[in-house]
Amino acid sequence: MARVIIDGNEAAASAAYRLNELCSIYPITPSSTMAELADEWSSQARANVYGMVPSVIEMQSEGGAAGALHGALQGGALSTTFTASQGLLLMIPNMYKIAGELTSTVLHVAARSLAAQGLSIYGDHQDVMAVRQTGFAMLCSASVQEAHDFAAIAQLATLTSRIPFVHFFDGFRTSHEVNVVDLLSDEDLLTLAPEDLVRAHRRRALSPEHPYIRGTAQNPDTYFQSRETVNPFYAAVPGLVRDAMTAFAARTGRYYDLVDYYGDPAAERVVVIMGSGAQTVRHTVDHLNAAGERVGMVQLRLYRPFPTAEILAAIPSTARVVAVLDRTKEPGAGGEPLFLDLAAALGEAHAAGRRERLPLLVGGRYGLSSKEFTPGMVVGIFDELALPNPRPRFTIGINDDVTHTSLPWDPSVDIEDPATLRAVFYGLGSDGTVGANKNSIKILGELPGTYAQGYFVYDSKKSGSRTVSHLRFGPKPIEAPYLVSRAGFIGCHQWSILERVDVLEFARPGTVLLVNTPYAPEEVFSRLPVEMQAKIIALGIELWAVDANLVARKSGMGRRTNTVLQTCFFAISRVMPREAAIEEVKKTIRKTYSRKGADVVAKNEAAVDASVEHLHRIEVPTAVVGEVGMVPPVPADAPEFVRTVTASMLLGTGDSLPVSALPVDGTFPSGTTKYEKRNISDIIAQWDPEACIQCGNCAFVCPH
Repeated sequence: MARVIIDGNEAAASAAYRLNELCSIYPITPSSTMAELADEWSSQARANVYGMVPSVIEMQSEGGAAGALHGALQGGALSTTFTASQGLLLMIPNMYKIAGELTSTVLHVAARSLAAQGLSIYGDHQDVMAVRQTGFAMLCSASVQEAHDFAAIAQLATLTSRIPFVHFFDGFRTSHEVNVVDLLSDEDLLTLAPEDLVRAHRRRALSPEHPYIRGTAQNPDTYFQSRETVNPFYAAVPGLVRDAMTAFAARTGRYYDLVDYYGDPAAERVVVIMGSGAQTVRHTVDHLNAAGERVGMVQLRLYRPFPTAEILAAIPSTARVVAVLDRTKEPGAGGEPLFLDLAAALGEAHAAGRRERLPLLVGGRYGLSSKEFTPGMVVGIFDELALPNPRPRFTIGINDDVTHTSLPWDPSVDIEDPATLRAVFYGLGSDGTVGANKNSIKILGELPGTYAQGYFVYDSKKSGSRTVSHLRFGPKPIEAPYLVSRAGFIGCHQWSILERVDVLEFARPGTVLLVNTPYAPEEVFSRLPVEMQAKIIALGIELWAVDANLVARKSGMGRRTNTVLQTCFFAISRVMPREAAIEEVKKTIRKTYSRKGADVVAKNEAAVDASVEHLHRIEVPTAVVGEVGMVPPVPADAPEFVRTVTASMLLGTGDSLPVSALPVDGTFPSGTTKYEKRNISDIIAQWDPEACIQCGNCAFVCPH
């Protein structure tokens, strides 16, 4: 197996592309990368495990992609698609048909919020929960590695069971996380999808060589009975998925089960969860049990058909209270889907005498639209479960001051391995910061005995808006699907950001801070906002500065500062010896830019050498200097809604807004863009009256 550093989308697509003959696509965030990679690989004539180049067809809608998928499957082709959110909902009519006709396929879904009071491109389980009734089996992966592995396991399970699968993982939190993955070889995949199963799939295809009718209309005399004919197929799915997982483990040494229990075998408080949040709960359970508590967790991987026997067996008989966590919301329901499924399973088991003592069952919502789910929140949930009467329904991670569902939690809880270097980088969309950080992850993650993780927080305004990169490097596998909270290194790649945003939000005592600044070294500290100066002094922060824009211009790279700032990170972060790190950066440059010509490579290497020369450590005084304050996010005369809600969103502190601050139906005031002055350009255009033809384009395109 090859060890690679990729994101969850590529991990899933790698297996899906190699196991199929046709990919019908209509890219939608955050699943787009899966479709784009399949298209790229097909254009490069990359063969699948059967020696054929898969056809990739981009349709004009998600409904069209599902229709093409359905048609290809009925023709006997191994086919798949990739989707999310409303795109998945548009496939529902075809999904009912595909499942009703017992057709083997796997849909790969980067699970995402649905547009309700507002559209969100970020992740939760609302979309997959909206298709749980279609007849598709549902398999949930919780990490980048699992996204790769479960794509293969689902393929074997669908071919053996004839039940189509939705393989889903958390949009953005898993789909866009970069981590170390052990990639399955073609031989591994062939073993997991043998040709005899493929031939059986082909024999079920519609063909003029052996004609028959499929897709008839049925009247009341037969429809009901026909619906019940599939029961044995669904009853067999859990066993067949377990068999697929067993075969996978025999081939790879990586063991999975339909349901896993983790924690104290005699736990009194238990959390049930699926998706990326399971990693957070697992490590928090370790932390709490090490402190003498008795807690545990149940991780669900197969969600449909619901593995009733397995999940009941996993919950310890000692459990006094069980909290079921759903990453979705169903307004008006008695509870969220996973909670209701488990309540039904427990109730039936008790009524049938299979479970004498029932735990108290409570339900909680978390993580909607990629809202953070941290160890501190998990501790808050277990603290609630320790109360004599925990609330029956709750939310975590928000301040619900309207219906009072939210639990208190301590954001200072930190359970990460102290050997892990944590770094945070602030940049602007399209300035190269994210790309440089992905290169850094690959450089370090490919070193023997080193693991790396990267996650990138994007503003939905994309190009020109703020990006925050969260990187981790360490000697052990990194399983922390939440943002860095106590960084050892912080890089601010745009001066305009630190004038408006608290870039030291994630700082701890002794953090190394690198700022890209247009000012001379002796001026830098006095030019910082006084609030930032005070924090630097109080925390003993080590301050470094470089004029990356000047270095880039002198090196002939124009505005591209990513190589400069990446070099500075390696030079001062101590993540590896400076000289070795700089040589690795140059290797990456040669690998990345060689196809663009020797001149481009030479310019980037010159920028690397000049970066270290222009890098300065700034002496930090013992007291604040000057009176420069943070630039307010909006003018003081802005309307109240803009000053309270919009301003908080612009600062990146919208997480702190209470429920009462937000409109109930998603109706916002208009014209608020005029209050946002970001000053993101480092060069300001000047009007030349001699050249002006009064076209008006300058006012249209210039943010200033």
